[in-house]
Amino acid sequence: MPSPSSTDRSAAQPPERGAVDALISQTERLRGGVDAVRRDTVSDEADAGLRWRRALCDLAVHHLDDLGQQLGQLREGLPPEESPVVGGPAAPAIPLPTAPPEGRRESLLSRVGSAEWNLLADEVDWSEELFRIFGRNPEEGALSLDELPSFVRPEDHPQLTSMVTDCLVEGKPIDGEFRIVRSDGAERTVHMMGEPVLDADGCTASMWAVLRDVSELRRTQQTVYESRDWLQRERHAAQTERRLAVELQEAVLPPWRGSLRFPGTGPGTLDGPATPAGPATLDGPATLDVAAHYLPCATGALIGGDWYDAMPLPDGRALLSVGDLTGHGVTATSGMAMLLGALRGMAVAGVTPDQLMGCLNHLLDTASQPALGSAVCCLYDPKTGSLTWSQAGHPAPLLFRNGTGRALSAPEGMLLGAASGAVFGQSEEQLLPGDLLVLHTDGLARWHGADPSDPSQDSTGAQRVLDLAPRLSAARSAQECVRIVVEECGGTEREDDACVLVARVGT
Repeated sequence: MPSPSSTDRSAAQPPERGAVDALISQTERLRGGVDAVRRDTVSDEADAGLRWRRALCDLAVHHLDDLGQQLGQLREGLPPEESPVVGGPAAPAIPLPTAPPEGRRESLLSRVGSAEWNLLADEVDWSEELFRIFGRNPEEGALSLDELPSFVRPEDHPQLTSMVTDCLVEGKPIDGEFRIVRSDGAERTVHMMGEPVLDADGCTASMWAVLRDVSELRRTQQTVYESRDWLQRERHAAQTERRLAVELQEAVLPPWRGSLRFPGTGPGTLDGPATPAGPATLDGPATLDVAAHYLPCATGALIGGDWYDAMPLPDGRALLSVGDLTGHGVTATSGMAMLLGALRGMAVAGVTPDQLMGCLNHLLDTASQPALGSAVCCLYDPKTGSLTWSQAGHPAPLLFRNGTGRALSAPEGMLLGAASGAVFGQSEEQLLPGDLLVLHTDGLARWHGADPSDPSQDSTGAQRVLDLAPRLSAARSAQECVRIVVEECGGTEREDDACVLVARVGT
């Protein structure tokens, strides 16, 4: 069958052996480095990022194995014997792959076979490796171009037909893949590259091709694609969950942008809600200037269950509380919203702080999703200046007076949700005009490596805040005090999210 004329291929000149040896050495060193990275990349089915990195390492190893095999063949050069084409110039010989070096596993990627379909003599010549790729006994003979589709997956027949037609009719080089099903039922993906060989009259005398088993390579690539897609889905889910958690948190926590003062005209009455734009004063011997702030963890990736709250009560007292629920994401913020709603409702009903802790403990103990939490709850009476408070496994409030600070002596109280029927104590402290009360969660200034169970280690960072006593005492408002604390404790070394609430007793 005639085909377009092509320029005769010149005889390939062997490359410089030293240059090839250098490339082989570089490839072996690189493969050793990738192997080391792969060993250090522990496979964890629960971590999409680790699975993706492991798959990329496997893919790199396969590519380097293939490159090493090809460079080895290049170093050996062409075989001494070449098969001439009847009536035409000699066809390029296809070098058989050399055996892999001892100690290196043979990859399916290194399987390379050659074939030549002689149209003039109606003969087919296959290399031994090609028989192994097709799982065919050499005694059964090589497959002709007409028989080849019987091994190819039906859906890949058009691809094979197009490649053969382009080569034999159009005289074009071919480069493509198709899947075969061997007689033992195993499926292989074969990559075929070839071109027509012309006789003296410019007609197609034969078609020769190199066929490579790339099954393992394609499986590894598929693993990379799937793990990458899984990682992207996980990241998208994490971003969505974080957005929902942030929106829920912002909907629950008071959005204070300035000092908040509790209004009132006497016990049991309120003069109206306080707003940042228009702070009011509590009618009594003392007022409370309150400000608070939420600090996300240093990475900013996770939103936890920390909360703060301040609310005037119908009897003229003020509720101050902070707390922390274990976990992160929507689960933690929704649990926080449940506890905060219950706390507000019971405080309005006149429940004392110790009873409040007991009710919150019961809520967590009977919740459908078990969790642990810590909290501190304070009731401040502006008529008497007394502070009644209780805590559940939480850092005690810090009291600053006359330029010094100390932690209040904590009453009995274990973590919320740790035990059914837990009993919580209650303490009372007398506040004076000018006193400063700081409530915070334990992630405010927790430093890496601290052991919370070791009393000698200040894992909550309370001392770090107490050291700010001179600056806090000189501050003119609660909001300025919050800014001082955030500047000190809001750095990159903080490993957890936190809340801080400052209440300043006025005159």
